[in-house]
Amino acid sequence: MKLLRYGDAGAEKWGMLDAEQRIRTLDDALVHVTGDELSPGWLGQLQQLNPETLPLLMTKRRVGACVPRPLNFVGVGLNYADHAAETGGKTPKEPILFLKSLSSFSGPYDDIIIPAGSISTDWEVELGVVIGTVAKNVSEEDALEYVAGYCVVNDVSEREYQTKRGGQWDKGKGCDSFGPVGPYLVSKDEIPDPQNLTLFTEIDGVRRQDGTTSNMIFGVKTLVSYISQFITLYPGDIIATGTPAGVGMGIKPEPIYLRAGQEVRIGVQGLGEQRAKTVGG
Repeated sequence: MKLLRYGDAGAEKWGMLDAEQRIRTLDDALVHVTGDELSPGWLGQLQQLNPETLPLLMTKRRVGACVPRPLNFVGVGLNYADHAAETGGKTPKEPILFLKSLSSFSGPYDDIIIPAGSISTDWEVELGVVIGTVAKNVSEEDALEYVAGYCVVNDVSEREYQTKRGGQWDKGKGCDSFGPVGPYLVSKDEIPDPQNLTLFTEIDGVRRQDGTTSNMIFGVKTLVSYISQFITLYPGDIIATGTPAGVGMGIKPEPIYLRAGQEVRIGVQGLGEQRAKTVGG
């Protein structure tokens, strides 16, 4: 099942994708669905619906982030050995965690705003994990039971802010528009192995990242369990699980960063693609 959110920013509604990639509205159906959004029971009721019987969305609408604004938007740093190497970092012994500002949360086709004066805005395609059940101190063995599904995340990062402005990663990760999410929330039953997905980034048609989640240092089960020891995770919360090699800061002999007027295309196998334009802030 592929769920999405459509409409103006801050006023999105739930929709479902049918077999022909058309958006079906859920307004009427949700009247009869009980339970908390994204909980196993809520998702289970939606999975019983036949998308072909739902009303088609007849007018073109903006596609927003595939879940409502979360309570926690958690990032994981240096979670692919090849990416850690290209940045000059050491392979971490435990997951490196940071929080992305909720003002960075945006849709998959919304503009990426390069902050005024920025000289090193970078891209990072990532597998996003969406929580469906409150998770606190959960075991690795049970961790996937707390997952609602998966999505694409671009952990846009301003490297100068991140590394040269006091060493606080949140500064470089939390700017407006730096957290595009979606286009779809794909239920976990459609992704039997989150550690076997390809992911990519293209900038103006040039392939920059080409990786696989099999190269994560810490897999999804480990991350959900580990994070839940420190942060209680709630339905709709997002974990951005790290990025493979190929980011702008790792390009040799000189890094290449985003500038206004470019197209950023990223995708994860089975989860759809994002396409965004970069604009000056």
